[in-house]
Amino acid sequence: MTTGSKPKIILDCDPGVDDAIAIITACRWTEIVGITSVSGNVPVEHTTSNALKMKKLLNIEAPIHSGASRPITSEPFHASHVHGQTGLGNTDLPEPDGLADSDDAVGFILEKTREEEGIHLIPIGPLTNIALAIKADPSLVNRVASITLMGGGAGIGNVTSAAEFNIFADPEAADLVFRSGAQLNMLGLNLTHQVLMGSVHADYCYALDTPVGKTAGDLLNFNGRTHGTEKGANVGAMHDPCAVLAVSHPDLFISKHRSVVVELEGSHTRGQTLVDEREWVDTEKNCNVYYEVDSEKVIELILQAVSEVDPSG
Repeated sequence: MTTGSKPKIILDCDPGVDDAIAIITACRWTEIVGITSVSGNVPVEHTTSNALKMKKLLNIEAPIHSGASRPITSEPFHASHVHGQTGLGNTDLPEPDGLADSDDAVGFILEKTREEEGIHLIPIGPLTNIALAIKADPSLVNRVASITLMGGGAGIGNVTSAAEFNIFADPEAADLVFRSGAQLNMLGLNLTHQVLMGSVHADYCYALDTPVGKTAGDLLNFNGRTHGTEKGANVGAMHDPCAVLAVSHPDLFISKHRSVVVELEGSHTRGQTLVDEREWVDTEKNCNVYYEVDSEKVIELILQAVSEVDPSG
């Protein structure tokens, strides 16, 4: 794949263990034109710092812009118990050299997409930045090639039985994005739980004997230990890289056009992405919901990214 054929993306993220793996994946399979940070897995000062650490590790040239420090209306909600106190598990990365290019992620998203149409927005954290950008300029949705998000799920949650973390953390933002008319692709828990990575993949990364390999190994080991679900198996879902690969390798996924709404009020269902599976009902379909993935190939591409990303440029 030549550089010219790689999709151009803005990665909106809240690193986050799997976000960090998604950044490595995006380095190999896409052209990153910008990274924006948002409050999510941990507070925004940590997600920004973690994005800067990954930028330094991978020698990424694209700018990093810090974004929303809290949801649109609700109180901040974090998952440090899942990703470690500062977000990158027990990974030991050097402190970043500098600061973010700005603290105006929304302004950057709008400016960059006006400068060049056809960029894919890939939000893999809460949708606060994306919602605020659409609110400021609704025509954004017509300029981007897609908004391909990791979040939600068809009939499955993790923070609650109904709601996935990224949507639950800012349901009002998600509601705005899902009603925006964008070319919307949702890779939710029902899809990402098919892609399991952990200690066996970490061993492959360690064997590369590179700084990127060691970092990926630490992240994957942490992911396996923290998310291990099957009887002592050190593997867990590798969510965020799926959204990146859905843009760069769409042939590996199967999706269906569905009507999806975000529940805002339910005492048990706030943050749920309610997918209307009734194909016999003529509803306005606003989202491609992803259902199936060639998980073996996706894992292969993630590991290939770890082995082939060249920080020296």
